[in-house]
Amino acid sequence: MNEVLKDAQKNHYAVGLFNAVSLELAQGIIAAAEETGSPVIFGTAEVLLPYNSLDDLAMILIPMAKRAKVPVVVHLDHGLHKETCLKALKLGFSSIMYDCSTDSYENNCARVKEMADIAHSYGASIEGEIGHVGGSEGAATAEQQMDAAKFYTRPEEAKDFVDRTGVDALAIAVGTAHGAYKLPPKLDFERIKQIAATVPTPLVLHGGSGLTDDDFRKAIAAGISKVNIFTDINIAAVEAALAHFTEMGKGLIDLLPSVREAVKLSVIEKMRLFGSCDRYTAAAATPDPVLVERVVAEVLKHFR
Repeated sequence: MNEVLKDAQKNHYAVGLFNAVSLELAQGIIAAAEETGSPVIFGTAEVLLPYNSLDDLAMILIPMAKRAKVPVVVHLDHGLHKETCLKALKLGFSSIMYDCSTDSYENNCARVKEMADIAHSYGASIEGEIGHVGGSEGAATAEQQMDAAKFYTRPEEAKDFVDRTGVDALAIAVGTAHGAYKLPPKLDFERIKQIAATVPTPLVLHGGSGLTDDDFRKAIAAGISKVNIFTDINIAAVEAALAHFTEMGKGLIDLLPSVREAVKLSVIEKMRLFGSCDRYTAAAATPDPVLVERVVAEVLKHFR
């Protein structure tokens, strides 16, 4: 994820994370990425593990990522327990998020720092979060929005957190919420700009489903490099299945093609909005100097 997001940060676009808790979701996401030449991040979150285990998803997602024609990051989102994060790393996930944002600030720093050292030892990247992105029922009125702002990420705290933990990406609280919004959210774009100017680490926007196109454009222009999406593609899959379930004589396999196609189209729409399309071709044209150095070193070993 660190490799993918650094290019997004440098060139002012965002890479989408789309939760892939089933084969059909994963297929739709990969198809969208390959069709548009876009890097992509997919995986699961700890709260979604009741629907598909880490073990099963690792067997599905990691081989798919390796076969893909574009860069694909396999990510554990919102890992809430150390054991879950460790298991994801052992299974081969290339990125994790260790979410300790509801703990005290000092404990958040200490726990994420420990996990960052472990993740980096696996060659994986890690995302942390400060402030707190709540549920969609929050910040419904002006008074509630002011109260929610108490949990927003502060620029000076973001810098301290990054310095102390060594995270590769930082999720910030700026007015979004998880799930489907009951009322329109109000994002603090100026806060995003201030944090982006304060820390070198790529910034992450959680709770992306339900935001307007203009919200996304402004947030990315302000400094967001990764956007998390799940509700939108989850709903698109269900709507497609319902539209094609016209009679009881149909089986599950009759619905799957429409589900995959709906997910693909929903993801493509977001990729275009985030500006990540055709970025793989551009990035591939310029070799990574660090990677080149490593390859040369390996080759030279055989001639000594």
